Order: sequence, then C-alpha cells, then structure tokens
Amino acid sequence: MIQEKSKNNLLNWEIVSVNPNDKKWDWKDLFCFWGVNIQSIIAFSLITSLYLVYELNFLIVFLGSLIGSLLVCLFANLIGKPSQKHGIPFPVLLRTSLGFKGAKYFALLRGSVGIFMFGVQTYFLSKALSFLIRISLYSIDNTILDQDIFLVFLLSLNIIDGVSFFLAIILQFFLFSRSHNFNKLLMNFSAIIVYLGIIFFFIVVILFDYDDVTKAFLDIFIYKDIFIISNITPLLTVAATVFTYFSIIIVSFGDFSRYVSSDTELKKGNLSLILNLIIFSFFAIFIVVGSDVILNKNLENMERILTNPTDIIGKFDNLLMTTIALFFIIFASGSTNLIANYVPAQNSLLNFIPSKLNLKNSGIIITILGSFIGIFWLPLLSQIGILSFVDTAGSFFGPLFGIIVIDYYLIKKTSLINKDIFSSESNGCYYYSNGWHIKAIYSLLIGFIFASSTIWNVNLMFLQSYSWIIGAFSSSLTYYLLAKR
Repeated sequence: MIQEKSKNNLLNWEIVSVNPNDKKWDWKDLFCFWGVNIQSIIAFSLITSLYLVYELNFLIVFLGSLIGSLLVCLFANLIGKPSQKHGIPFPVLLRTSLGFKGAKYFALLRGSVGIFMFGVQTYFLSKALSFLIRISLYSIDNTILDQDIFLVFLLSLNIIDGVSFFLAIILQFFLFSRSHNFNKLLMNFSAIIVYLGIIFFFIVVILFDYDDVTKAFLDIFIYKDIFIISNITPLLTVAATVFTYFSIIIVSFGDFSRYVSSDTELKKGNLSLILNLIIFSFFAIFIVVGSDVILNKNLENMERILTNPTDIIGKFDNLLMTTIALFFIIFASGSTNLIANYVPAQNSLLNFIPSKLNLKNSGIIITILGSFIGIFWLPLLSQIGILSFVDTAGSFFGPLFGIIVIDYYLIKKTSLINKDIFSSESNGCYYYSNGWHIKAIYSLLIGFIFASSTIWNVNLMFLQSYSWIIGAFSSSLTYYLLAKR
C-alpha cells in the first residue's frame, strides 16, 4: 500500500486501526494461530519430556499443562481485548501507556528478540531443507556427496547448507511480507497440514504393532498418589513451564487479535489453545511411546527414550518417512517463525520509523539482520552464551504486559482516544513528558529488575520459570500505585 504524505510522523497505514469490515478472524483462525504456536519441534520435545522423561505423575503433568494454558488464555484475553476493540497492534497500543517515544524504543526490544529468533529459527529451518537436498542428490547418485566441493566448509556451512539457508531466508521474505490476509491463509494452511502429518505418523505407528504400542501408551497413565503435598511443586513447575513457552507470544498478541471480529470470537479462539494442547499432546506422546516400542523391539536398546522428532525419524532409517517428516517440519518451523518472530518484529520496526517503512523494506531489514544471525549462529553466537542476554531482554515482556493491562483496565477504564494514539502534538492525551510516560517507565524498570534477577542472581535462579509473572506483577503493582488518582 502506498502511504500518503502526512504531517503526522506517527502514522503508517500498516499499523493504523483496522477497518471493522476487515476484522474477519474468528475462533477457527485463532485455533490455527495457537496450533501453529504449539506445532514446533521445541513444543513436541517439551511436552513429551514432561510426560515421559521426568517421571512425573501423568495427571500432575496434565493438570499442570491445563493450568498453564488457562493462564495463557486469561492473559491473552486481557491484552488482546484493547487491540481487538481499537484495531491496533502491540507497539501502537504501547503508546497509550508509555508515550509515543517510550513505545518506540521499548517495543523495539520485542522486535529485536523477534529478529534474533527469526535468524536462529531460519538456521534450523534451513537444516531441514539441506537434508531434503542431500536426499535428492543421494537418490540421483549415491557417491555425489563425497565430492570435494561438498566437503568444503565456511562458517560451519558447506555449499548445500549455504544454498539451503539462502533459500530459507528468501522464501520466508517472499511469503511473509505480502499482507496480513496472506499470512492468515498461510497460518491456517500450515496448522491443518501439520496436524494431518501428525495423524499420518500416528497411523503409521499404531499399524506397526497395535497391541504393544497401545499397551505401552496406556501404561503411562498413573493415577495414584495425586493429592499429596509433594505434588504441589511439580504441578506448579509444569504450569510455569507451559506458560513460559507461550509467554513470548502473549505480550505481542495484539498484533493478531486486532483482526478478530468480536470479543466473543476472541475468547472462544483463545480457549482453543487448551484444545490444541490436548490434541497435540495426545498425538505427540503416542508417537514417541510407539516409536520407542518399535525401535526397542526391532533395532536396538536405547539408553533413553527419544523425544525429538528429528531423532526419532533418523532412527527409523526410512527414506520415504524421513522425506515426508522433513516437509512437515519445514511447514511447522516456517509458520512458527512467522507468528512468533517475523510479524512482531515487523510491527515493531514499522512503529519505530512509521513514516519511512512499509511491509517490504521492513521485511528486508529483518531478512538482512536475520541472515547475519543465522549464518553466525553455530560458529559464534551459540558459543558465547548470547541466549542469556536474549532472555534478559525478554525480562521486559512481563512488565510491559503488566503496565499495559493495568493502564487500560484500571487507569483508563478501557477508554482510548484513537486520534491521539497517532498524534505527537503536545496537547495529545499520550504525549506525557515529551513522549515519555515517566511513571510507566519507572514501573517498567522495577519489573525488569525483579524479572531479570532470576536470570543473573544465582540464589534466585530457581524462580526463573516464574520470571515473566514476577515481572508483570511487580510492574503492574508499582504502576497502579503511582498512576491512580
């Protein structure tokens, strides 16, 4: 869309209020949204590990997962409602509580984390592409991969890895930078196709040995000794773990809830997260348990059960199954990258320089920066502990959520003046102190200190799973005490 010239340098047609006629998302779209967020290799490994590796009671894990997902639904409703009502994304909504300058810089923190994770996720996505290329070359000539050209490495990448990364980054830019309507179609298609893939592998596993697989699956259902005090800690830990997985999505959920047609559809759609969690958990656990039975019975005695889907597929040593699985992994990884990283990063950039950027050139910025991160991930970035600094930047997300929610519901009483959100005039409601809301900034920093202390203070590291909630609570309480009249 070509942007008209305006005296208002806060205006950008990609982040202005969505026309009510364009709010076409319903609960089914949000079902696919949450499905995409849970259909990742990380989520697959996390869920199956909770049920199978840590030897926790099945019902404790199940109840903990439900509690964690209910918290996600509650918080997503709270922060999604103002964006749904006013049609504005997270960075623009942030202007109402932090001021337009405060929102510009603090929203960029979310964008920076999104760009970093976009690059890392692209690296792992490119590995799936490189496996497909290797399989294709091997099927043509089983000696071709022994050629010298494929044995030369630069920055831990050989020519196949380099081509795969280039394809992954360009393909994502081409698909993701088109429009939000296209992104919705891509998200829905990916969610459905990945679920069909999971069902396919479920059928393959169950048909291999129905009796032994189903018996092993039923054996994990342990119901005894549920109501004992010693189960409280693991229950809370599981709930916090599930919540933490989704926490990066919550703060910028307004980037997507702005397109939802009504508050009713928003609430129904967020509740579908629980349905997604149950469905995905069932199939993931069954596939892992069934694969373990098949592998132990027919191949070897493994020292531990495998919960990573790529490891499982590799152990089967079936070329057709591996190829099919890689296609589903590419769909899942790409769509997760779109929702969790690309769109939040793009909206943060559009909010940072609204008068200069659009979907295309902001996408180019993300692509270029993401390329450097992805290329240097294995040889450099993964070796220097940079994820601790990324987690530290993420310590702002809980406090940002707390301030937005308290400001919208308790201070402003759910009333916003839309024209002033896009105004930098000194008489605007959200001008505050030259574009900075000092009380909100102070509260944000207090929340950040509490949240980040669980990362850097050795004595508080046991609370790291709760850092998001700790930051949200401390900042919201501080802000309410400072801002209430």
